[in-house]
Amino acid sequence: MSRILDIAPLRSFVAVADCGGFQRAATALYLSQGAVSQHVRRLEAAIGRPLVQRQGRGSRFTADGEILLRQARLILAAHDETLRGFGVEPEQTLVVGSTEHAAAQLLPELTAALAQTFPDWRVRFRIDRGAPLRSALADGRIDLALLLGRVEQPDARIVGELDLTWYSAPDWRWPPRDEPIPLVAFDAPCALRTRALDTLAAHGLPAEVGSEAAYLAGVQAAVQAGLGVGLMATLGQTPQGLVARDDLPVPQPLELSVWARRGLRPDVPDNAADALRRLLSASQGRPPSDATVLAAQGAR
Repeated sequence: MSRILDIAPLRSFVAVADCGGFQRAATALYLSQGAVSQHVRRLEAAIGRPLVQRQGRGSRFTADGEILLRQARLILAAHDETLRGFGVEPEQTLVVGSTEHAAAQLLPELTAALAQTFPDWRVRFRIDRGAPLRSALADGRIDLALLLGRVEQPDARIVGELDLTWYSAPDWRWPPRDEPIPLVAFDAPCALRTRALDTLAAHGLPAEVGSEAAYLAGVQAAVQAGLGVGLMATLGQTPQGLVARDDLPVPQPLELSVWARRGLRPDVPDNAADALRRLLSASQGRPPSDATVLAAQGAR
């Protein structure tokens, strides 16, 4: 039987204490709850004593668990400091949150750019709606967030604009003149939903949200089923089974910005923003706008 205290299980054990439970520790470490539980069982096997006990719906550390927790913090600190003494930074994880819009086009290139800039960091992504990403950013569960719409955070880095396109099923037809245009939209609140309704209203076209979805796949499925038109940011790549519409009012683009969690090294969001500006300009075939350049200079 192994009597070795491995670093990975010790990190999971400390995370259980710091995060307040197995599930939260798993979320913070980007592991499954089963993996964190297995790490704790490995430590219990090495120590030969129980470290965690069930308490109602939760759990608590045993007396031996509390002792190991103190020692684990010392071991991890010594481990990381030893690596730094040899000029090796302990592996760090950079968690980037993004809305789904254009993620498939932007995130692979952003991953490569960040890997070149921060070769000792592991880059992970979380794809979600804007509101959950803002909450995760405030809680420190993600490091960077790529968000659409009006910039509310003073130190957010504006990286450019995403062009918006109307899409429908190939056989979709306009409703009779006295009926509103059926709209497929994301659940509120959503910058795209608001932009779609405002654009149609500004041109005197009545519209109503007839279908809603929480995520992009649901919106695209409803549009493909002919339930209405949808406004999307796709960087010019038409989703399968849909057609772009040029007979609806042209919407104004939406700003894309990079937000950083409090305490993150400034060079991390700065480099991410620079990479995204280049990628966005190249993907849309145009140089950064003057407003974007000025915003970029002001954010530094």
